[in-house]
Amino acid sequence: MQRRSLLQAGAGLGLFAGHAPAIAQPARAATLRFVPQANLTALDPIWTSAIVTQMHGYHVYDTLYALDGQLRPKPQMAEGHETSADGRTWRIRLRDGLRFHDGEPVRAQDCAASLARWARRDPFGQILAQSVDEWRAADDRTLEIRLKRPFPLLLEALAKPDANVPFIIPARLAATDANAQVSDPVGSGPYRFVRDEFVSGSRVVYAKNEAYQPRSEAAEGASGGKVAHFPRIEWHILPDPATAAAALQAGEVDWLEQPLSDLIPTLARNRNIQVGVLAEAGLMSIMRLNHLQPPFNNLKVRQAVALAVDQSEYMRSTLGDDRSIWRECHSLFPCGTPYGVEDLSPLNAAPRSLDRARAALQASGYNGEKVVIINPTDFPLIGPHGQITADRLKRIGMNVELAETDWGTVVQRRVRTEPTERGGWSIFHTYGSSLGYLNPAVSSLVKGPGPTGWFGWYDSARAQELIQAWFDAPNADQQQTLANEINRLAQDDVATIPLGQFTVRNAWRRSITGMVKGSMPYPWGVRPA
Repeated sequence: MQRRSLLQAGAGLGLFAGHAPAIAQPARAATLRFVPQANLTALDPIWTSAIVTQMHGYHVYDTLYALDGQLRPKPQMAEGHETSADGRTWRIRLRDGLRFHDGEPVRAQDCAASLARWARRDPFGQILAQSVDEWRAADDRTLEIRLKRPFPLLLEALAKPDANVPFIIPARLAATDANAQVSDPVGSGPYRFVRDEFVSGSRVVYAKNEAYQPRSEAAEGASGGKVAHFPRIEWHILPDPATAAAALQAGEVDWLEQPLSDLIPTLARNRNIQVGVLAEAGLMSIMRLNHLQPPFNNLKVRQAVALAVDQSEYMRSTLGDDRSIWRECHSLFPCGTPYGVEDLSPLNAAPRSLDRARAALQASGYNGEKVVIINPTDFPLIGPHGQITADRLKRIGMNVELAETDWGTVVQRRVRTEPTERGGWSIFHTYGSSLGYLNPAVSSLVKGPGPTGWFGWYDSARAQELIQAWFDAPNADQQQTLANEINRLAQDDVATIPLGQFTVRNAWRRSITGMVKGSMPYPWGVRPA
């Protein structure tokens, strides 16, 4: 009730008065005003897997290949490719006329350096890199990838649609260590980043890249013709959901990525607003534990936490009681997909309860070590999950500190591997596109490379062996068997704790149209109605 009252009270009150001068109508018609899910604090989509940074990446950068609506890799910056008879040499020819935002041509050496850096950071890229003998430029327009052994999923790797997307950047920037951030967003995509107008926590601005040459095919997923219809895109950072919804109703913004669920009915009744699902594959919420430091370097303690989780409580805290938009799912691959099998681990057997978790914790050897939950207060789809976890873990007897900050601070802190008393962490919560967790190739949730892996640093030589066997499997039946074994191992090891699956409804003014469906909101295709 309080949020709805604020929504009604805030409509039409000039909510951007504190952010920027009033915008004249002709200028507004040339500007798409978008409210993203969170503040943009990290500009490098290889350094971080944060969805908001990947969205930023799709404005500024482009990829060699991209997945269409049927998840098929299609040429994007590439004109095409050829492979040697033994499958160990791939030659990818670049489209003519590609240029970076600084005016320099895109060359094959830029692509080689970009992919080498991406492959040091991304879990799928790390597996591909084990088969790569050399990334090299045969000439300015021909990238050559020489393999130690055939890698049939190479195009799927280069077309990865979600974190971390293998965006192409200039070689001089790709020389940056993969564990450090590139701070200069120079790409060749449909929009360029306007650094002079960037105010973290308030506004992000993109200007149309007039030199960009869209492909002739229709836009589909992350592939096809990326036509920039708006000369300018502004992201307005409005972390309060009611304020954002009021701004949409008042016509002060055009597009709201994640309106709060209990505000959807009010927005849907507004004849000037349309509500719809653009990311049809849905999303998965997760809890990630730090495997490097106590207490979660102890498997038995991790398993006690898993037993304390009630997915319905987590889903209801952010999405309400509407079961049409969320479901429980105890698989680490998305339910509703071939690998989304739930009944694999005894940890998922009934009853999952606080009593069972409390008994497991008492038997685990837990010695009162502090559990630090880093949690964003400015992210409505994540913040309540940290609060639930803090409450449930206290109730089973854990020493819990809930460290609540903004999402940008969580993104910066979760890279730290030190103990909690030196600025480290124990738990964070997040979510990602189901497409990013679809199978052992793309998912960071089940891979176990340890310190070189995704935040949390799950370490399992057995998981790595099984994933390699999955890649090498001769048929779909064997892949299914191996995927089930990987899924069960990750559940038993508590590599990640799944919290449920859901879809998010966007809301936008009927004055814009042309949104392209995919794993996240894309900037191309959107145009004045």
